[in-house]
Amino acid sequence: MPRLSTVLSLVLSFLALGAHAQFGFFDQMFNGGGGGGGGHQQQQQQNVRSDSSWYQAQYEGAHCTNYLCPGTLSCVHFPHHCPCAWEAVEDKVELGAGIAICASKGGYRDGETARKIELARKGLL
Repeated sequence: MPRLSTVLSLVLSFLALGAHAQFGFFDQMFNGGGGGGGGHQQQQQQNVRSDSSWYQAQYEGAHCTNYLCPGTLSCVHFPHHCPCAWEAVEDKVELGAGIAICASKGGYRDGETARKIELARKGLL
């Protein structure tokens, strides 16, 4: 008798699998799988293009009467007033003559990044 119960168990498993696949098909067909069903239509987000055209379109479409920062699209009065894009992990260091850069935070203390940049400019680091 164990063979009959094993065979019966296998048959029931295959029937359950077939029913699951069939209902999965109908679910896909009527709930957003294409066609004209009345269910939710899911829209997948697309990746940003791999060239610079998206960025250029954002830059050209931005309105700024002063200076438009290329890295953040912020509108400021002077280029060295541009904020860093990731202020939580970057420090802005002004190099003089209206030039500023953003660099990864260099340590645990405030001003550590500026100190390291100045040491590098002097050739000491």
